[in-house]
Amino acid sequence: MSETGASPLPATPPARSPLFRAEQFVWLTARVLEQRLFAHHFLNGGADPVETALDAYRNEDGGYGHALEPDLRGPVSQPLHTGHALRVLDAIGRCGGQRVERVCRYLTAVSTADGALPAIHPSQRGYPAAPFIPIVDDPPSELLSTGPVVGLLHRNEVWHAWLFRATDFCWQAVESMEKSHPYEVEAAVAFLDSAPDRPRAEAAADRLGRRVREHRLVALDPSDLAAYPVAPGYAPGEHHFPHDYAKTPSSLARAWFTDTEMTRSLDFLTDAQQEDGGWPIRWRQWAPGTALEARPMVTIEALRTLRAHGRTIG
Repeated sequence: MSETGASPLPATPPARSPLFRAEQFVWLTARVLEQRLFAHHFLNGGADPVETALDAYRNEDGGYGHALEPDLRGPVSQPLHTGHALRVLDAIGRCGGQRVERVCRYLTAVSTADGALPAIHPSQRGYPAAPFIPIVDDPPSELLSTGPVVGLLHRNEVWHAWLFRATDFCWQAVESMEKSHPYEVEAAVAFLDSAPDRPRAEAAADRLGRRVREHRLVALDPSDLAAYPVAPGYAPGEHHFPHDYAKTPSSLARAWFTDTEMTRSLDFLTDAQQEDGGWPIRWRQWAPGTALEARPMVTIEALRTLRAHGRTIG
C-alpha cells in the first residue's frame, strides 16, 4: 500500500517492447482469466484474482469445464480442462490443499481401467468440440492428458492414491514409446521434468530426445521449415521447435539441443510476435471463437518461455 492507502499501480512495460505490445493485445482480446494471469506474471498482480477467475470454470464434481480449454466447449468437466486448471494453479503457487484434493477425486472418477486419464471423456458428446478430437464410448488412457497432470502433482508434492497407478502408466508409456508425435512428446517431458525418480527420468529423457531427433519431430532450423515434416493429422505448418519441448533451461529436454539450435529457436519465437502484439496459434483452427480465446494463452506462454531463457521482453 502507498502512504495514501491506495494500492500501488502495476509496473508499465516500456512502450513498444514485446511485453508492452502483448499487454495491449491481452487487454483487447483475452478472457478475464488470461487478463489476470498476465497481470500476475508480468505486472505484479496477485494470485487471488487469478484463482477467483479460475473458479468460474470449476464444477461440483471437482473437475473443470466451460471451455477452459477452448477446443472443448460446453459445461461438462473434462481431463484436458482439469489439466489446464492445474497448470494455472501451479503458475500462481496454489496447486495444493483442498482445491487439489477435489481435483484428485474427479481424476479418480474419470480414470480408465488402468488408472490413467482419457483425452476426452464421453460426457463431451452432444457439445461442440474440435473435429480432430475424437469422442468414443470407451476411450483409452492417453499420455497426452495424464503426463502433464501427474507431473504437476509430483512437482507440487501432492500425494493421493490416484497418483500411484497413473504414475506407473506414465512410466510405461514413456519408456515403451517408439513412434510418437510432438504433443505427446511435450506431455512426456512434462511428466519427466517432475517425476520423483530423477535418475530414471534422466535416462528416459535421453532416450526420448534421441528419438525426437531421429524421427525429425523438431524443426532445428526455422529458416528451412520445408526440410522438416509435419506430423500426420497436424495443420499445415504446425511444426514444433526446441523451445516447445524445453520451455525452461532446467527442463530435461534442454539437453537435446545445442546452444546454437536453442538460440535459433528463441529468435524464431521472438520474431513470431504479430503486429497486434499477440503470438499466433499453429494448430488447426475450426471456429473463430476458439482461435480468439487461444491466442492470449499462447501469447502468455511465449513471453514466459522467452523470459525463462533470459530473453529481454520489456
